[in-house]
Amino acid sequence: MVKFGVLISGGGTNLQTVIDHCESGDIHGEVAVVISNRADAYGLTRAANHQIPHYVSQDSDDILVLLIQHDVDYVLLLGYLQKVPASIIQAYPEKILNIHPSLIPAFAGKGYYGMRVHQAAIDRGVKYSGATVHVVNEIYDDGPIICQGMVEVSEDDTPESLQAKVLEVEHKILVEAIKKVCVKE
Repeated sequence: MVKFGVLISGGGTNLQTVIDHCESGDIHGEVAVVISNRADAYGLTRAANHQIPHYVSQDSDDILVLLIQHDVDYVLLLGYLQKVPASIIQAYPEKILNIHPSLIPAFAGKGYYGMRVHQAAIDRGVKYSGATVHVVNEIYDDGPIICQGMVEVSEDDTPESLQAKVLEVEHKILVEAIKKVCVKE
């Protein structure tokens, strides 16, 4: 069974998706540890509700120690709003996946996260947006793409409504990417 270490910064809806798919057996794995850089991240409550060890840390050495202590095979960045330090990338080469709320390479890289991505897509007038799961390397949103999902952007979309559409796609492609890369049965 594959063990996942999940790094979060917020609500943890993608974390919940992974937990649910692991618990149902759809993903042959388990969330072994959840680490947040923010103490107020609701994703920590989600972890607690499923008896998953969870911690708050912004220190890369501490994070790496926790991942190793919990025998993590793959690291999932699910709404993690910090750059992953080189030490963690080197410890988990090609075993860190990130989900990004755009169709990379559009609206990706440093400074593009959360609602900023959706606002930029609307401001630019794109007709389609979506989400991307990619392998993490040392450059923001630069690693190989695993899966993408697309949504149509309507003229009356707000950043919030676009975010809701993209989030639905994120849940689907996240599970697809995990099955493709991490869990080979």
